[in-house]
Amino acid sequence: MDTHSFSSQVEVLSVTDSGRRRRWSAAEKIRIVEESLSRPRSVALTARRHDISRALLTRWRKDYREGLLGNEPALTFAPVMIAAQPVPVSVSPAAELEISDAVTVAITLVNGRHLVVPAGIDPVILARLLPVLDSA
Repeated sequence: MDTHSFSSQVEVLSVTDSGRRRRWSAAEKIRIVEESLSRPRSVALTARRHDISRALLTRWRKDYREGLLGNEPALTFAPVMIAAQPVPVSVSPAAELEISDAVTVAITLVNGRHLVVPAGIDPVILARLLPVLDSA
């Protein structure tokens, strides 16, 4: 007959890393948040897949949108103001540069012709000249 003997062997497991909480690097957080933002994914499914709470993932998503995870802030819409009349923009005289006729611009057309014009040429005149010279 077999005799069973019980040993009183005790095994001690110690947690030496960082305790109970896991530490997530910014890169891991960004990867998980971007996964949760992709179309077929949801917050609950992504949180369950990575064994984190939905509240924590929601917090990371908020931080991601604000650029607090080390990423660039997400693009947002710019506010638009509609006015009845255009708002006049004042330009200081120093901002208006006078271009002398001594400064020229060289333009090479597709057909190989070269055109040298003053830098201060009126764009309307240049727009009329270019098609004529290009077709000739």
